[in-house]
Amino acid sequence: MKRTDYISWDEYFMGVALLTAQRSKDNSSQVGACIVSRENKILSMGYNGMPIGCLDDEMPWEREGAPLETKYMYVCHAELNAILNHASSTGSLRGARVYTTLFPCNECAKALIQSGISEVIYYADKYPDSDSVIASKRMFDMVGVRYTPYQPSGRKMVLEL
Repeated sequence: MKRTDYISWDEYFMGVALLTAQRSKDNSSQVGACIVSRENKILSMGYNGMPIGCLDDEMPWEREGAPLETKYMYVCHAELNAILNHASSTGSLRGARVYTTLFPCNECAKALIQSGISEVIYYADKYPDSDSVIASKRMFDMVGVRYTPYQPSGRKMVLEL
């Protein structure tokens, strides 16, 4: 008889997004994203971090201050990183879904829409009243991109070897 207490696809892919977020060097927000095909194949992953070649130790990570002295002018968000990481691969993202640990900002929403992503499953919506998230939801609604909060099963995930 087969096991019945295995994790769902949603738990698996959100787990990958959460693990990917741990690669971020941001001291206040670690965000991860995992893009998945209709056939439940991982197409790409990304986390929030500096662009390739920009040395983490020489870049600003502050949240407050003059714009050029904060992280916001430089950091590449997890969703955009996942899209760009896939860009070197063959195939399209049309119809894929993204699992992300934080609801996408308006800039990432535009990139997700342009890449053909059809669904966003998000772990947290920390800034629902921000202009950025309101704009994201407005665009998603306009083009028919579904966005769904992640619903964990409540089952404790334990690995036994």
